[in-house]
Amino acid sequence: MGIFDIFKKKRLSSEKPESKILLAMPMFNDGETYQLDDVVNNLKSFWNLAITEIDGNNSTAVFKVDGEMVALAYLPVQIPWGDIEGTAQYAYNWPNAIQELKDHNGHAIVSVMAGNRTAIERFRILSKVLCAILSTSKAIGIYQGNQSLLISKSQYLDNIDGLKEGGIPVTLWVYLGLRKSEKGNSLYTYGLTEFGKQEIEVINTKVELEELFDCVENIVAYVIGSDVTFKSGETVGNTEEQKIQITLSKGVFIDGQSLKLEM
Repeated sequence: MGIFDIFKKKRLSSEKPESKILLAMPMFNDGETYQLDDVVNNLKSFWNLAITEIDGNNSTAVFKVDGEMVALAYLPVQIPWGDIEGTAQYAYNWPNAIQELKDHNGHAIVSVMAGNRTAIERFRILSKVLCAILSTSKAIGIYQGNQSLLISKSQYLDNIDGLKEGGIPVTLWVYLGLRKSEKGNSLYTYGLTEFGKQEIEVINTKVELEELFDCVENIVAYVIGSDVTFKSGETVGNTEEQKIQITLSKGVFIDGQSLKLEM
């Protein structure tokens, strides 16, 4: 089953979470876990980050990454299945997620605490810590409930080069939901509010799903990377010739309002 083989509607709230803490949960099988020393060494040597004020052990630890406080905790139990099953059903990027995760028996909680850096900077820190854990352990994937994301180990690590080059790894930070029906193809975002932006929807377009995905992924990267705030009535495009009309209206696949791209 390929990346574009599952197209199901999922209604999500577009309201910004009250907590400013960024959370993610690496998952493990067979009693595996991470080693704090290995994670810290990877952050220092591979990512060239300043790691200071380290306190704790493999079970619980806190430390600063370039001045931002990060907390790690390991729990030798499964994430409650009800919390991740719904997300797994829509994880078209990880077709075997339900089968591969149903027997996981441990998870870590990675928290980037509230700080003074921008949302992009804090998400970069989160992603680099997660890459360090994935690279130095047998973790099988990442669950980010606030963004409705389930990401396999291989997919997450495929983004290392882009992160090193300062790119915007959209699919690690924002869920791009897909829907196919007789009326056309649709796409919605979930997670842009984490960056102070309005969620985006494309409804019933004739554009093929893969082209639609690539187009909106580029637009989302532009919105996040350039701190762009679209307004109703404006246009956007991936080329000088492309003029995609933007309107603000009630969400179709998300609660609240969303910016509609007319494609």
